[in-house]
Amino acid sequence: MGVTGTVAAMRAFSIFSTPHGLSDTERLIRRHMLARMGLAWLVMMQVATLAFPGYLRSDTMGADNLALLDQAIIVMNWISLGLSLPVITYCAWPVWRQALQRLRERRITMDVPVALGIAVAFVPSVITTLTQSGQVYFESVSMFVAFLLTARYLELCARQSVGPTARAAQQQYSHQQLAQQADRVAFWFVLAQLALAAIAGAFWAVFEPDQALAVMVAMIVISCPCAMAMAVPVSVAAAQASLSVKGRVCSQELARLDLATRRNARQNLYGAVLWHLLVTPLAAIGWVAPWLAAITMLLSTVAVALNAMRLYRRFTQQGEAEPWNKPLPQGQGA
Repeated sequence: MGVTGTVAAMRAFSIFSTPHGLSDTERLIRRHMLARMGLAWLVMMQVATLAFPGYLRSDTMGADNLALLDQAIIVMNWISLGLSLPVITYCAWPVWRQALQRLRERRITMDVPVALGIAVAFVPSVITTLTQSGQVYFESVSMFVAFLLTARYLELCARQSVGPTARAAQQQYSHQQLAQQADRVAFWFVLAQLALAAIAGAFWAVFEPDQALAVMVAMIVISCPCAMAMAVPVSVAAAQASLSVKGRVCSQELARLDLATRRNARQNLYGAVLWHLLVTPLAAIGWVAPWLAAITMLLSTVAVALNAMRLYRRFTQQGEAEPWNKPLPQGQGA
C-alpha cells in the first residue's frame, strides 16, 4: 500500500471518525457525551482561572491587601459555584444515574466511588461558599469531571470503532476475558483506594484538620479508574485499525497481532495501576493537591492511549525491530 493509501486508511479508521453503520442510538450517545465533555472543559478553564486569587492568599500580606483579596475570593467562589452547577448536574449526570442504579441493585461498581469523589469535593465547597470560611475545590471537581468524561469518550470511540467484525475477533482472541480481568482489577483497586482515603482523612483530621478534606479529595480523585477502563478497548481498537490498514494478512501475522494486543492491554492495565500506586502515598502525606490529582488521572489516560498507538505503529510501519512475520514461539501458533 502506498503512502497516500496508508494515510487515507489511518484517517478512515481513526477512533474519532464515526464508524459506518452506527445506529442512531449510538450516534446520539456519542453526541451527548461529546457535548458534556466540551462543556466540562469550557467550565473547567474558567473556574481554574477564578481559583487563582485563592492561591495568592497569604497571612503575611498587609491587612488592607488581605481584606481586599478576601472579598475578591468570596466573589470568585460564588461565580465558580454558578459555573460548576451545570458540570455537576448535566455533565456528570451519567455518573449519578449509573451510581444510583447500582446502589438500588445493591451492587458497587466504578460509578459509585466516582460519584462519591464528586460529592466529597463539591458539597464542602458549597458549604464553604455559603459560610465564607474555608477552602473550595470547584476547580478540582471541574477538572475531575472533564478528565473523566474525556477518558470515557475515548473509551466509547474505541469501542465503537472496533465494529462487529472486530468484536468477533475479540471473542476469538479471548480479549473479553482480558476485559473482565481489567474490570476486576479496577474494582478492587477502587475499593482499596477508598479505604486508604478514609484512613488518611481520619489521620489528618486528628493531627491537622484543615488538611483532612484536601487529602481525602485528592485520594478519591486518584481512585478514578479511567485509564484501567480504557486499557483493553483502546488496544483492541488499535489492533483492528492495524488490520484495516494492512489488508489481508497471513494467519501467522494474525496470531502475532493477537499476542501483541493482549500484551499491550496488560501493559496499559498494570501500568495504570502502578502509576496510581506511586501517586497515592504522595497524596496521603499531603503533597498532591486535588487539582494535581486530577491532572495525574489525565496523564495516565493519555499514556494508555499512546501505548495503544505504539501497537498500531509497530504493526503498520515497515522495518520494525521485531518483524511480524517471523516464526512464532513454539506453542503460541494461531
